[in-house]
Amino acid sequence: MVSCVPAPRRGAAFIKLLRAWCCFLIALGVLSAGPVTAQTAVQQPPPPSPASAAELREELQRLRQEFESIRDAYGARLAALESRLGQQTGAVTPPAVAAEAAAALPAPVPPLPAEPAPAAVAGQAQAPAPAPAPEVAVPAGAAGAGGPAGALPVYGNANAMSKIFNPDIAVIGNFVGAAGRNTIDPLPALQLEEAELSLQAVVDPYARADFFLAASPEGLEVEEGFVTFPTLPGGLLAKVGKLKAQFGKANTLHSHVMPWVDQPIVIRNLLGGDEGLNDSGISVSRLILNPVIFLEATGEIYQGQNDLFASHSRSDLTYVGRLRGYRDVTEGTNIDLGTSFAYGHNDAGDDTTTRVAGIDATVRYRPLRRAIYRRFIGRTELLWSRRGETTGDVGSFGTYGSAEYQFARRWFAGARYDWSERAYDSSLVDKGPSVLLTYWPSEFSQIRGQYRRTRYAEGVNSNELLFQFLFSIGAHGAHAF
Repeated sequence: MVSCVPAPRRGAAFIKLLRAWCCFLIALGVLSAGPVTAQTAVQQPPPPSPASAAELREELQRLRQEFESIRDAYGARLAALESRLGQQTGAVTPPAVAAEAAAALPAPVPPLPAEPAPAAVAGQAQAPAPAPAPEVAVPAGAAGAGGPAGALPVYGNANAMSKIFNPDIAVIGNFVGAAGRNTIDPLPALQLEEAELSLQAVVDPYARADFFLAASPEGLEVEEGFVTFPTLPGGLLAKVGKLKAQFGKANTLHSHVMPWVDQPIVIRNLLGGDEGLNDSGISVSRLILNPVIFLEATGEIYQGQNDLFASHSRSDLTYVGRLRGYRDVTEGTNIDLGTSFAYGHNDAGDDTTTRVAGIDATVRYRPLRRAIYRRFIGRTELLWSRRGETTGDVGSFGTYGSAEYQFARRWFAGARYDWSERAYDSSLVDKGPSVLLTYWPSEFSQIRGQYRRTRYAEGVNSNELLFQFLFSIGAHGAHAF
């Protein structure tokens, strides 16, 4: 028996089945969409952190300050031009023009709204706010007439204002010791031979001052104290005060600049002693321009009271002249040549005089690629003296030659040979060699040893070991090249 289902019932069952299938598909879609949405949410970029927002605000604040500084500078320049124009025309700037100029300026940028700072991270301290820049008032002579107004900022180190009126100060100690035998010219076993105090500063745009005070066992003295005028008409340079005379090379060197512990014998015999020509006077020099060589001429007038010359009256002055030439031979080699002359009265009598002439030469070699490891300097001087005595003139001659070689970064080796007659008796001759070794721990100190053998005119031989410690503190300017 076959059961037959009516057609309407079969259609209703089909519809129910279709509805169930759609609900299943919808439920499956909802369940699969949940993980996708969560994954998409994870992939979204995180919101900006408080630190990034603070950096952005700081950058905006800096740009605003730069914009305001440009606006202020533009306004100051415009006001200065209007003031100058008003002075030239004799009229006051109309208010309309001033209003129009002010309107032309860019509007100020409003400050950013305040925002509370983010909480500090544990273990980290917030940086303190920078201190405001120091300011100084505009000098009275510079105010107005289109110049700046108000307070001016101080750039650089604010502590530099505390020494703006103070000179550069330095102290250099020269400690010397001696061992061995010398019965003619002995040195103490241990002695602080000299402590030099230097004070150097610019006086004004037209002059600078240099003072060198030397304290020794004999007392305190002004070794040099002079003012320099480098911008005189005609290309002249003048020095006024107490100076080391521009005679030769060794005479111009301070004790801490010399490459030896002692002065060459010729300087002691023919130029008056260790101090040499050092007197109060006026020095004028000028460059002689030419395409071949650096050439400098110097003329000096001194009081005439030192170890070599003696002034018996106001008119007994000492005269010194020097002509110096310098030339670069190669990029690492140069030569320095000079000739000098000095004339003045001496202590033998009221009308007796002394004349000294000299020639000096210096050769320097310093390869650029090995400049801090290799260097050579050769020096020599030849001096002729004619000293007036009551019995007649005495002619004397003396010379020295030295060489110094740098064989390591801080080590120097040198040698010197001296030969000199004595100024008052040319038959008496002193001579002898020296060898030296110098160590530079730094540019502020030196340690030097020198073996010196001297045969004096009295027939006495001396053998000595000299040692020297040089040390300096403070800002000491470079000496003349």
